[in-house]
Amino acid sequence: MNLQSNDFELFGVPERFAQDRGAIDARWKDLQREAHPDRFAAQGAAAQRIALQWSVRINEAYQRLKDPLKRAAYLCELRGASIDAEKNTAMPAAFLMEQMHWREELEEASGEADLDKLNDELQAARSAALRAIEHLLDEKNDAHAAAQQVRALMFIERFGHDVEARYEQLGQ
Repeated sequence: MNLQSNDFELFGVPERFAQDRGAIDARWKDLQREAHPDRFAAQGAAAQRIALQWSVRINEAYQRLKDPLKRAAYLCELRGASIDAEKNTAMPAAFLMEQMHWREELEEASGEADLDKLNDELQAARSAALRAIEHLLDEKNDAHAAAQQVRALMFIERFGHDVEARYEQLGQ
């Protein structure tokens, strides 16, 4: 294992968006077993500290690789397309209009049926964004266009939390 390896190299998986979650999970378990500090107890405190560093590095990589949004953002960054979500908020007009529509629907939602309909729209938009990201990263190798889709997916994910909070409000 090399601390300088990117997450994909560390896990021995192809550097692409489409991944087999089961393979990532299995590899994580194998890597954690290899780097567990208890395996290095006989080699002293320094070896255990290094093993602990490896364990932390493996967990960080696992968190990025298992989550499609984090994996997409990481791939864009690796390919030179910074997400810059805090600074770069430019989005296509159609997406901005859709955001406004969702906000209005959320404000006007009077029951679970309204929220279910909105949640279905969000899930469809999420699936479409993930398909677009996969196409842009794995087929077209266009990280800059994919970065824009990642920013859209970030909004969809955040808005999904707002919808969940509204479900909770209705349930009280």
